[in-house]
Amino acid sequence: MKKWLLPIFASFMIFSGAGADKAEAATQSQLTNTAYKYIGVPYVYGGTTTSGLDCSGFTQLVFKQLGIKINRTSASQYSQGTAVSKSNLKVGDLVFYNTSGKGVSHVGIYVGNNKFAHSATSTGVTVTSMSTSYWAKRYVGAKRIATFEADKVQQVASEIKDSSIDFTVYTSRSEVALKLAKVMNLDVTNTKSPFVDVKEDAKYAGAATALYNMGVFTGDKNGKFNPSSPLTRSQMAKVLVEAFDLTMTNKVVNFTDVKPGSWDYDYIKILASNGITIGKGNGTYGGSDYVKISQLNTFVERAQNLK
Repeated sequence: MKKWLLPIFASFMIFSGAGADKAEAATQSQLTNTAYKYIGVPYVYGGTTTSGLDCSGFTQLVFKQLGIKINRTSASQYSQGTAVSKSNLKVGDLVFYNTSGKGVSHVGIYVGNNKFAHSATSTGVTVTSMSTSYWAKRYVGAKRIATFEADKVQQVASEIKDSSIDFTVYTSRSEVALKLAKVMNLDVTNTKSPFVDVKEDAKYAGAATALYNMGVFTGDKNGKFNPSSPLTRSQMAKVLVEAFDLTMTNKVVNFTDVKPGSWDYDYIKILASNGITIGKGNGTYGGSDYVKISQLNTFVERAQNLK
């Protein structure tokens, strides 16, 4: 190759995508925040806009919003980046699946806690557990195209809402506590919460304590309430069943993604049998999806009307 062509060739390699693997990335919360804002966008084959997204259109759009150029299809995205083992996944890694029986045909973005954001044909953009039987069986591998830095968390993190979640759309655990305490007319004067991350002067302290005493909120294994975290639909089922003391009726509703033996099985069955939820309209319940404010208000109103 002639020497005068080398600079041109080098520039071509950079701008043709060879440098995408080394791209400077945003923080993990910026990545997840960008991904979550598309939740609910319908699946459209070949879709690359908010009118409709297919799986690789979704991943490409999210990365584009963060200034990172990646290939268009799931198969070609699988050819990028560095292979990552399942045990070493980090937020922002692309996870790939074989849903066609012919090799890589689906892609999503790992968002932590063994979950990935993706555009599925049945639900559109959603967040799903990687442990779900369907996806676990079809997992192919993961690639790291960019490294997203962990966010620096301050000591008062429990009082700050996760920036990766749009809380103008989704509800937080503290807001759920306040909502239930109000509609149930609970005594919230006791603010000495059993939760280690709830201060006595917190607005929701009395509500969290009252609901703890009722067995509605029990906290995590570290004794935390996690007031600024979102609530999943599975967690919501438990909360509403316990709060309103709901029991199974003669009506039986089945969801394809709710399996006997899972911790949330009975709660979801009870919630559905009382007509509080009808699922997502496609035969699924979507237990790992976060609860929207509008959904919470509807569910609570329906539960109240049963009394």
